[in-house]
Amino acid sequence: MNSLMSVDNLRAAYLVREGTIKAADGISFDVEENTVTAIVGESSSGKSTIIECITRTLPPNARIFEGKVLYNSKDLLSLSEREFRKIRWSEIALVPQSAQQSLNPTLKIIDHFIDTVEAHNRRWKYDEILNKGEELISLVRLDPESVLFAFPHQLSGGMKQRVLISLSLIFNPKVLILDEPTSALDVLTQAHIIQLLKNLKQELNLTLIFVTHDIAVAAELADKIEVIYAGNIVEDGPAEEVLKNPKHPYTQGLLNSMMTLIDDPEEVKAIPGDPPSLLTPPPGCRFHPRCSQVMEKCTKEKPEMFPINNRRVACYLYK
Repeated sequence: MNSLMSVDNLRAAYLVREGTIKAADGISFDVEENTVTAIVGESSSGKSTIIECITRTLPPNARIFEGKVLYNSKDLLSLSEREFRKIRWSEIALVPQSAQQSLNPTLKIIDHFIDTVEAHNRRWKYDEILNKGEELISLVRLDPESVLFAFPHQLSGGMKQRVLISLSLIFNPKVLILDEPTSALDVLTQAHIIQLLKNLKQELNLTLIFVTHDIAVAAELADKIEVIYAGNIVEDGPAEEVLKNPKHPYTQGLLNSMMTLIDDPEEVKAIPGDPPSLLTPPPGCRFHPRCSQVMEKCTKEKPEMFPINNRRVACYLYK
């Protein structure tokens, strides 16, 4: 399979009054064409920072110190804003986190389509935008007649999420990036969104990258999983292999902490301790203060990503 996008040694941080938050520290992974890549980890682990680097939507206090994001042999981070605008939305589209706050409450849904077209300097007539909006709203299994002329407050959370997905598809992008697409939704709506994304991938030959803290969602949708902890990728590989036979102690902890309907509740175990502060991360492996298999070397030297067949694990247990 062809690598459509490659993130290479990405280092990004946020400058705050207390110091520097090292949110992405040497992130590297590939995204294959027409696959689903999930970036999984706890809250504040740096997942969204990776997405914001790729889409160049970092807040003003953020800085990218090193790294490349190669897309079709172009480094997205070195392009001028004018050059990147030609790619944004037309080739790489983003569905941001929190659908509840992402739509303008004073505009009808059709006006969001009009604004998106005008913002990208497309000279479409109103009828063209309307027809495209009807097509895309239908594609995400909503009724165009009732949704396009509704205000956001008249839609449920799941409907807003699907509207955002339809907006992101307006220029037929190749890559769709989603930041926590199922957060704040009930279980049934989550299932509908996951199935919708599966259908869209097949129908439109989309390449999906999505961020989630819920490894169960990744299990439903992903072909490949990138497990991130405290700004570092600690394990990656095919989703089925990572989930069936996790190698890194952190990935094992994530899976052991999942509750299912058939498990004995007493066998569900939380990962001890708390994630470290990214202002002052621990030396060596950042997971070592919480790891039950910690060795002296783990506390001093950061492990590289060791290859295991078609997987990679940042753990000295596998050196």
